[in-house]
Amino acid sequence: MLYNVATTAVAALAVAAGVASAEPLKVYADSLQSVRTSKRAVAEGESIAFIHTNDVHAHLDEFSSSGTDCTRPERGCFGGAARIKHAIDTLRPQQAHSLLLNAGDEFQGTLFYSFYKGEKIAETLNILNYDAMTLGNHEFDGGADELGAFVANLTFPVISANIVTTQPQLKAKIEPYHIYEDLGVAVIGCTTETTASISNPGAGTQFTDVVASVQRAIDEIKATTNIKRIVALTHIGYTEDQRLARETRGLSLIMGGHSHTKLGNLDPATSEGAYPTIAQDAAGNDVFIVTAWRWGEYLGFIDVVFDAEGRAVSYEGGPIHLDNSTAMDPQLNATVKEWRKPFEKFAAEVIGSTETELVQSTCQTEECTLGNVMCDAIETYRANTADFAIINAGGIRATIDVGDITRGEVLTSFPFGNAITEIPMSGADVLRLLEGAVSRQSQFNNAPVTSGFQISSNLKVQYNPAQPVGSRLVRALIKGVAVDPAATYTVATLDFLAGGGDNIFPKTQGTIVLDLQADVLTRYVQAKSPLRPVLEGRIEKVAEIPGGGNGGGSSSTASSGTVSSTASSTTSASASASGTASGTASASVTSSASSTLVTSVSSSGTASASGTASASATVSVPVYPTAYPTKTRGCRRRRAVPTAAN
Repeated sequence: MLYNVATTAVAALAVAAGVASAEPLKVYADSLQSVRTSKRAVAEGESIAFIHTNDVHAHLDEFSSSGTDCTRPERGCFGGAARIKHAIDTLRPQQAHSLLLNAGDEFQGTLFYSFYKGEKIAETLNILNYDAMTLGNHEFDGGADELGAFVANLTFPVISANIVTTQPQLKAKIEPYHIYEDLGVAVIGCTTETTASISNPGAGTQFTDVVASVQRAIDEIKATTNIKRIVALTHIGYTEDQRLARETRGLSLIMGGHSHTKLGNLDPATSEGAYPTIAQDAAGNDVFIVTAWRWGEYLGFIDVVFDAEGRAVSYEGGPIHLDNSTAMDPQLNATVKEWRKPFEKFAAEVIGSTETELVQSTCQTEECTLGNVMCDAIETYRANTADFAIINAGGIRATIDVGDITRGEVLTSFPFGNAITEIPMSGADVLRLLEGAVSRQSQFNNAPVTSGFQISSNLKVQYNPAQPVGSRLVRALIKGVAVDPAATYTVATLDFLAGGGDNIFPKTQGTIVLDLQADVLTRYVQAKSPLRPVLEGRIEKVAEIPGGGNGGGSSSTASSGTVSSTASSTTSASASASGTASGTASASVTSSASSTLVTSVSSSGTASASGTASASATVSVPVYPTAYPTKTRGCRRRRAVPTAAN
């Protein structure tokens, strides 16, 4: 349902009215109440409006749909601090009680961070007047000392119950939770435990178990205060938010970040769940879970009614879309434009062009065009020494649109300042490396691999996600030849990965740091424009190849049949494929499911004497409603609310 939020103060979002000098705020909202709660409890309960952001990633200025600078307003401009401020200043006066909360990852993503580090971000957050922030993994990218200077400049609490640090400014600023006495609510923070492997916190900062840390904070609040309304502000991801809800007792609301998850009716084709998603805690009480996608394109808004025991009994609200029709705060907009001037000329320099969209959004789950271009740029740069290139998908941050490519777009897409390095590896270790990448578990130390991967044109990887972890790699070819376990290869990658980042490589000592990733890509674009990358099947899901294993079946394998299955309204989908050839045939099965990184596929294949092979698969995917049903997890609609056109 779509609501228009008026600028005049109203008790709820039921009234549609115009906003002076702009379109009404677009709120994709709904309302439910627990069937275990009486109407009287709702009527007598108190409401608090929670306004929340996450994963803004230094997008202080408005941006295009790909996340890069908005240079073509006719195609749509989104987000930006000035729009966020206008929306906040519109919403907060309408609410008797409200909190503005930030779920982390303000760092990395645009030149505002590359040029200023945390300075202008801190200034912006103070202007927006947040009530609290938890820390994301990217806040640690510049090290604990840089982050310490950042938090020391913030005028509001920083909360994370599972961070233990010796860095003086962080130790002085971070608290496990903050209590708002006037509202009778406690907010607990937490940060993903994977930060140690995917960022740069240093040896003096540790991340303890999230569930245990949050439960300990809940218990302490209940034992030492009269507070009964307890909510969490997390940077652990949507799936982990649901686990946190299930495995703790005492939370009523979780506002999350980290996974860049779309929730609600804002885009049924790509939405991954309801806003809020409703889980039950260990005591069987409802926990509302919300998040607001990425970059500040949406502002999260949920007005929650609590009963006398602090349980969430009903809600109204939804994500607010900040697009061209949303007014900007003029003063903050002017300030942001002024901040741009030192790097604007450099960022606007055109270095080449592309005739194909360089896509980032699919890089975590499959081969993507921007990943291909970046890896090929590295492979070209090290053509005389490296056998192939591999990078982490998590380091690819924004799509580059068709047309001219600027230096600013390159730095927005690859903002981390990583450098190229080379690692000699035995063929056996190359296979372990790739097995870990497709299984998402390191074969060197059993640590979870925390990012997808992309590879250069010299390498082809085939894997079967139906197989157990550690046995999914089917075949790896370098320049068309199966990897020889006894041979030695040179792998071009990033210094971040060589140091053990994302657990793709084992930690490697003594590597030589070469040119910066962004510089390598810039030279490649200048030399190869216009770019025309295509998807080549470099990373391919397949059934087991007849003949078996790496290099098996090379002469007796027919072209693979491929079946795609998408589930949108049921909990499972099935697909089958068959191929016929004079020798043998193989079939590959793939599944599209936006909420999973690697789809779980179970397949079996049989071959007949005539040479016909078949494969069948059942694909289990999480399925979420694209519109709210009349009953969801024991809840029902509180009341009908009028809608307005988008």
